[in-house]
Amino acid sequence: MDLQDAHGWLLEVLNGVSVQFHRVPGSSILLRYIKSSYQNDPIRSAVELFLFLFAVRYLLSPKYSTSKDRHVKLTEEEVDEIVDEWVPEPLVAPQTAFEEAENERRPVIVGPTGPKSKLSTGRLVTNVASYNFYNLVGNETLKEKAIQTLRTYGVGPCGPPGFYGTQDVHMKIEADIASHLGTSSCIVYAQAFSTISSVIPAFSKRGDIIVADKAVNSAIRKGMQISRSSIRWYEHNDMEDLQKVLASVVKEQAKKPLTRRFIVTEGLFENVGDMVDLAKVVELKHRYKFRLILDETWSFGVLGRTGAGVTEHQGVHVREVDMLVGSLAGPICAGGGFCAGSTEIVEHQRLSASSYTFSAALPAMLATTASEVLAMLETNTEMLNQVRENVKTMWAQLDPRSEWVRCTSAAENPIMMLVLKPEVVASRKLDVSDQEQLLQEMVEEALANSVMMTRLKSMPRGINVTGKEVGWEFQPALKVCITSGLTRKEIERTGTIIRHAITKVMKARR
Repeated sequence: MDLQDAHGWLLEVLNGVSVQFHRVPGSSILLRYIKSSYQNDPIRSAVELFLFLFAVRYLLSPKYSTSKDRHVKLTEEEVDEIVDEWVPEPLVAPQTAFEEAENERRPVIVGPTGPKSKLSTGRLVTNVASYNFYNLVGNETLKEKAIQTLRTYGVGPCGPPGFYGTQDVHMKIEADIASHLGTSSCIVYAQAFSTISSVIPAFSKRGDIIVADKAVNSAIRKGMQISRSSIRWYEHNDMEDLQKVLASVVKEQAKKPLTRRFIVTEGLFENVGDMVDLAKVVELKHRYKFRLILDETWSFGVLGRTGAGVTEHQGVHVREVDMLVGSLAGPICAGGGFCAGSTEIVEHQRLSASSYTFSAALPAMLATTASEVLAMLETNTEMLNQVRENVKTMWAQLDPRSEWVRCTSAAENPIMMLVLKPEVVASRKLDVSDQEQLLQEMVEEALANSVMMTRLKSMPRGINVTGKEVGWEFQPALKVCITSGLTRKEIERTGTIIRHAITKVMKARR
């Protein structure tokens, strides 16, 4: 075939293709569009054709090469050798000698944990190691109410609140808490620890910012960890440092996309015992446009005229706090936790808070107990006054009269944290383990004299975790819990025994 024949054959093929193309519906419209758009710009037509062909090839090609085997091939002997050498990391750190000794001597209570408790050894001791501030464990009215509820509703709802777990008593306790605090709404959780650790990640996500006090408790730390938010710390209860951190965050985020920002703190700090300056925190919150999450686990039921917490105690309107979290398991002597706030805040948690959505609802017996205790606090303020008088009595026996320890708790806090004085720690060159050993000896010496107290304890440190990774660590402390179940003379006697136990241990270790 010569060149002329080939040219004729090509023209014939093109004519055939053209005829077939014109038979396709809409082909004439496409041709008119191409002619009108590209008749003066053939380069554009070529570029777009190339991009079209490239896109087709890209979509049809595999995402990675399947022809190359990049895995290192091991023999069966090598695989067996690697498996034999692998040692899994333990789930928990092994107990230290100090922890083993403490567990062996740990007292065991037989029966209710009242002001006077019976141990498994048969001894009767004065119990200042429980949160039975108002001696509600022995309250006959609460016992009868709990028994009636148990007979009516059974042991538990056996289902999450959103799936046949909600009962009328749950709705009542939520309304009672909201009314007691003065908030629009409230949501009740089945477990106190998981309340704040679910509330935080329900609102704060990856990319959001949390500014938190360095001394916040383990439940708050767990919630912040789950949220995967950016965490900024400020020195414990230092409002000037808080202001610096907030200003720094605002400056850093000025040219970045808008994020949610939270301040997280406690009313009464679990690890120190002192009280937050809520009015100042609220002022800074408004100035720098942050939301406030306040954990009142240890201040709800304790502070204020009716036990409504630090907001009532310091005269701060409860609506200044965006999310107010509390416990029904401590001073209230029931169980579970709650988060109070606006209706929108509460309803969001019913689908977004993990421990509410995926945990069985609070047993009805605990819900009715909590409602009864709140009614008692509102109508019988003498309950709170009696505890506060006992706190003053114990303070008079310990803090000013001991040359070895000082109390870091707020004067209104029924949980007294007694730490070794700085000059004692410095003069004897005591590290954390030394202090814990001394405090444990004080606990055992007091128990030998029929007074049961305890030490402040933290969550166990993870495997291979360094001090820098842990961050802020509290100073070891004795923990003395005051109750109204003891008379003034019994409180004075208990304080004297504790003070003498401290003195005896310290003098013996000179």
